[in-house]
Amino acid sequence: MNIGKSRSLYKKALKLMPGGVNSPVRAFKSVGGEPLFIKKGAGPHIFDEDDNEFIDYCMSWGPLILGHADDDVVLAVIDAARSGTSFGAPNRYEVELAEMVIQRFPSIDVVRFVNSGTEAAMSAIRLARGFTGKKKIIKFDGCYHGHADSLLVAGGSGIATFGIPDSAGVNPDNVKDTLVVPFNDSDRLEQVLISEGADIAAVIMEPVPCNYGLILPEKGFLKKTRVLCDRYGVLLVFDEVITGFRLAAGGAQEYFGISSDITILGKIIGGGLPVGAYGASRDIMKKIAPDGPVYQAGTLSGNPLAMSAGIATLKKIEETNVYKVLSEKSLKLKTLLGPIIEMYRGEVLLQQIESIFAVFFTNSKTITRLKSVKECDMKLFSEYHSEMLDSGIYLSPSGFEVGFLSSVHTDEDLEKTAVALSGAMAKILG
Repeated sequence: MNIGKSRSLYKKALKLMPGGVNSPVRAFKSVGGEPLFIKKGAGPHIFDEDDNEFIDYCMSWGPLILGHADDDVVLAVIDAARSGTSFGAPNRYEVELAEMVIQRFPSIDVVRFVNSGTEAAMSAIRLARGFTGKKKIIKFDGCYHGHADSLLVAGGSGIATFGIPDSAGVNPDNVKDTLVVPFNDSDRLEQVLISEGADIAAVIMEPVPCNYGLILPEKGFLKKTRVLCDRYGVLLVFDEVITGFRLAAGGAQEYFGISSDITILGKIIGGGLPVGAYGASRDIMKKIAPDGPVYQAGTLSGNPLAMSAGIATLKKIEETNVYKVLSEKSLKLKTLLGPIIEMYRGEVLLQQIESIFAVFFTNSKTITRLKSVKECDMKLFSEYHSEMLDSGIYLSPSGFEVGFLSSVHTDEDLEKTAVALSGAMAKILG
């Protein structure tokens, strides 16, 4: 495969940007090789600067549920742009998208739009602290909530880990009030709530962790977390940046039948443009400025282009019955890939929930704990990633990330993927 133009751009980019990229995983460091520079996307496919074509399962890390350059989304952005790209003032698109989000999430009465998932998570935690008057939060290991200081914390052994920054440059004082508990461990969570509950503002979690591979919630875990938060007077914050509008129109809350007190959204609600949001009941959200004392602002928040793209995306999701389409495609993918994976039982695992999937090189039968992810063979994943790329399949360039189906992946795409998977498995495990 010729990647001369990508290689040339990467060489230049290395002199201009840290690692030659604007987000670390894009640098391909964990899978080897050099990053491809993408020129265009069309439906389920992307094309690099050398005109190599790939079936894309990264889908911009999840937002492109309708595929690349969906006609309706593109036209909506163009139409909005003709009237101006930014105003720094209210616009009608904000109101329309807010109505659509609130209609689909019963736990949200009022929503605030921001520019990224990180910003939304940071703001949600500030809101939780401002509403409760408490300073500590609990997060689960394996759950990622962006790179804000108080949330960039590594999990450790024991009941809870206090204040261990996961990045240089994070002041330990900024994370000392963040407690980390193992995901899927209700007993540990309750122990921390018993010992620290009087000072805990919120429990924040991805209901389905998708940033450390795909970690599935064990049966009853989410419901027990809701019960424990209610019992000890703690707010429950669901980070649905990935699962929101992905598992169902009402996200993981609809899918699992559990409501959170504060909801964090992003990705799909921007239709591929930068966006984030957080919302809650009217009682909680009245703490946000200008109605209340919790300050949060943003020059480009509610940007008309992002809002219009989100509106077009959510409308099309509903009009084309996307969740039924995705369920059928997800089953097709599992049916095609399952027998291939089964041939290598004890060496590789396909984990999937609806249109989100991950391949782990492990002898585990399922992945429900961070410890199991850490024990996976990432060297084999690197080889697998390279083989799939050579076969025209573009996967997220990290074994700690997941893959996404879109509504426009075809049966032919899925069949080609199965052929590529079979060849890759035979070469690296056969």
